[in-house]
Amino acid sequence: MTLPNCPTCGSEYTYEDRGLFICPECGHEWSAEQTENVEEELVVLDANGNRLAEGDSVTVIKDLKVKGASGAIKQGTKVKNIRLVEGDHNIDCKVDGFGPMKLKSEFVKKN
Repeated sequence: MTLPNCPTCGSEYTYEDRGLFICPECGHEWSAEQTENVEEELVVLDANGNRLAEGDSVTVIKDLKVKGASGAIKQGTKVKNIRLVEGDHNIDCKVDGFGPMKLKSEFVKKN
């Protein structure tokens, strides 16, 4: 039997105790009925391991080269109102001076 990942932090190290599932990483407890009702949602973590959500603001932590552009997205660039998407580049956003872009979550930190 495989146990479900934690719905709060996404940890795979959950265990069962007296009918409840428990996450040792964040301490969240939930029942089997709650697991059935929870839809599989996209969990995206930033470079520091913080969970990102739709509409968050993030800061780029590394200079990022952009194909087809004359410059790079500089470290410290703030990006507002992100959207989370499936795939390798899992953040969809608009970067000032570059326009619509997809970024990898490992190169940003949550504000």
